[in-house]
Amino acid sequence: MLDAYVALIAPWPLLYLAIGTALGIVIGSIPGLTASMLIALTLPLTFQMDATNAMTLLIGEYVGGISGGLIAATLLRMPGTPASIMTTFDAFPMAQRGEGERALGLAVAASFFGGLVSWGFLAVLSPPLARLALTFGPWEYFTLVLMALVMLASLSQGSLLKGLIGACLGMLFAMPGIDPSIGQLRLTFGFNDMTGGLNLLPVLIGTFAVSQIIKDVLTIDVALPRVDVGRGVKVGLGDVRRHGPNALRSAVIGTWVGLLPGIGANIAAMLAYATARQVSREPEKFGTGHEPGVVAAETANNASIGGALIPLITMGIPGSVTEAILIGALIIHNLQPGPLLFATNPEVAYGVIASYLGANLVMVVFMLASIRWIARLMYLPRPYLVSAILMFCVVGAFALNNRFFDVWVMLAFGAIGYFLERAKVPLGPFVIGFVLAPIAEEQFRAALMSSAGDPFTLFTRPFATVFFFVSMATLSWPFITERLRRRRATSHGADRR
Repeated sequence: MLDAYVALIAPWPLLYLAIGTALGIVIGSIPGLTASMLIALTLPLTFQMDATNAMTLLIGEYVGGISGGLIAATLLRMPGTPASIMTTFDAFPMAQRGEGERALGLAVAASFFGGLVSWGFLAVLSPPLARLALTFGPWEYFTLVLMALVMLASLSQGSLLKGLIGACLGMLFAMPGIDPSIGQLRLTFGFNDMTGGLNLLPVLIGTFAVSQIIKDVLTIDVALPRVDVGRGVKVGLGDVRRHGPNALRSAVIGTWVGLLPGIGANIAAMLAYATARQVSREPEKFGTGHEPGVVAAETANNASIGGALIPLITMGIPGSVTEAILIGALIIHNLQPGPLLFATNPEVAYGVIASYLGANLVMVVFMLASIRWIARLMYLPRPYLVSAILMFCVVGAFALNNRFFDVWVMLAFGAIGYFLERAKVPLGPFVIGFVLAPIAEEQFRAALMSSAGDPFTLFTRPFATVFFFVSMATLSWPFITERLRRRRATSHGADRR
């Protein structure tokens, strides 16, 4: 761990961390552009980089992208990222009252505190969890992937059915190529370019960047209102005593929610905000420009990043869409996500932990020093911005294998992503289904081979059994609650008669 921090302060890693965090803040502050889009676009640039430096750059973009969303949420009532939705409820009314500097200062400080707390959990929990995961076999990994997919589908925004449809579609698009067990081609439809399957990078760029470009083009004429930032941000040491308990509680909630596959920073912020409102002596002030609401939302959404990184580097399970892209980055650099990462490439595993702390430090310094100038970037002409992003998308997809087929794949998945969102099918289960399907298939077949084709061997493995029943409970819980709700409604109707 100490070696990772020493390596991080070397000139090149520190430069990559600063560039990544600054880029993330800038992109996150522009409505419509997200951290996942930035990371997907940056992946091609990391091909020739050292794996540790590449992850340092991407972690910086991740932290900066989530934190940068608070600027647009405060000044425009437009969350720069989905994680900043709850921030708009109180930060924007504060800005409208002329307290924009105060709202920005509280949001930045809360984001930094949430990052510090979740980094503590990340640094303490990751190594022992990785050692535990080394005892897992094929059944454990298969049921763990199953649990992640089911939880993501059921807990993502929208209905359970649409979440499952998205996950199944993602798994279906991962099937073309060579069957890993028998070596036969499948679902290539006679296209030689599909022999190796659909590459992860064009799929990610298309699903997130190109689909967002399509939405931006359709709303290109929408004008953004202007709010003056003032001279800077206003926050002091007295706020530690005033908002400390709320921030600590929200940071723990955010880290815990981040640990759960498929929930994400926006749900972490919602849960922390609701909790802060319930325990407050002035709940009626929430949503009218109340400072504790800003602190709760921003602390939790940044803390969820550290929580989500724990299952990513210990078990190879992405907690959200952005973590799925980070797993793609590890795979592109020929690294195996999961517990073996600590054994075979400890400099990368501990480098992620060190980079997360460093990114939070760079974020708070950069935001406090330059937030009034960053805010002006929100008003850049959108036609020029969209054109430049599309150009980078095409170049990034083509540079993967120097073939135009990947560009067509990117454009196709851009259209697919756009229509899925129009149909209210969440993109999270879709992308994570695409990423995890090969792992699930490989582990399931290995498990069946090791048990001579007996699937009931699963129930002789304690961890696998727990993961399986958690998956089934998560899948059936919405139906149980709906049935109980209908029964209560029927009983109330009978009592009135």
